[in-house]
Amino acid sequence: MSDLLKVEDLKVHFPVHGGVLMRQTGAVRAVDGVSLGIRQGETLGLVGESGCGKSTLGKAIVRLLKPTAGRIEFEGVDVTHLGTAAMRPLRRDMQMVFQDPVESLNARHSVREILEEPYIIHGGISRAERRRRVDEILDRVGLQAASADRYPFEFSGGQRQRIGIARALALNPKLIICDEPVSALDVSVQSQVLNLLLELQREMDLSYLFIAHDLAVVKHISDRVAVMYLGKIVEMADSETIYREPKHAYTKALLSAIPHPDPAMKVERVLLEGDVPSPIDPPKGSAFGHRIDHPRYEETIGRELPLVEIDPGHWVAADPCCLEPADYQRVAG
Repeated sequence: MSDLLKVEDLKVHFPVHGGVLMRQTGAVRAVDGVSLGIRQGETLGLVGESGCGKSTLGKAIVRLLKPTAGRIEFEGVDVTHLGTAAMRPLRRDMQMVFQDPVESLNARHSVREILEEPYIIHGGISRAERRRRVDEILDRVGLQAASADRYPFEFSGGQRQRIGIARALALNPKLIICDEPVSALDVSVQSQVLNLLLELQREMDLSYLFIAHDLAVVKHISDRVAVMYLGKIVEMADSETIYREPKHAYTKALLSAIPHPDPAMKVERVLLEGDVPSPIDPPKGSAFGHRIDHPRYEETIGRELPLVEIDPGHWVAADPCCLEPADYQRVAG
């Protein structure tokens, strides 16, 4: 099956200016060469620490941010450099659910105005039909039609996120970028929103890029998982494999931080040493090897550390600082 979305060597760099003349003195390498694909009806979980570039990648895919380099294909069409007018028809098929429902919903507009806006922008339906569709989509996300005449501040956090999901669903998209959609919600509400996303996926054959830093949440919803560190994908495999047989040292550290439901059980934690390198001045070699001061870091300086398929469907960066010696021998070629 061909990919609905295909990203190849995508880079998003933000210029840094300084000095009296405010010349560019550097760049923040938020996304620095990411490649991935998402099939129709699939959920790809994207995990990593705050600041690793997850949200920037999601916004670049839907072209809310302009890529610096690389290629984005949606249904076989290169959308990397499309202008605003050319992107508008594709907005129907590519939508986004944002992390903070308070900030992403216009407080001056009623729910009905918020949900009617996509139909008004894309046109083609009457006012009566817009009202009917808004009532229908509110019911689909578990809210009453009477909610349409209220304002976002009158709802709880979970209900506001349902409104954000309803807005993303309005035009029957094929792909939704979920940018940490449950991180701002209470734990009791998170499961409700996750189950809603899974139910909608089954009903509408949706594809998700699910961005999060909570690996327990990602395990619940994802078919495959990609682990991101300092702007790069360092490991990617199906969900079961990632949680059962992680290969990269960073992935192992993230997994060890997942709280265990039994407080009496002793879990061996991997404590990360050092600081996260700056994306303005990243290490010349292995970023994670530099962080943990690995003895083999020097040999990675100036080298590409590409993703290599260590097992069928399981990709990992060929990094001697982050793999067990036997695993590195398998990918080093």
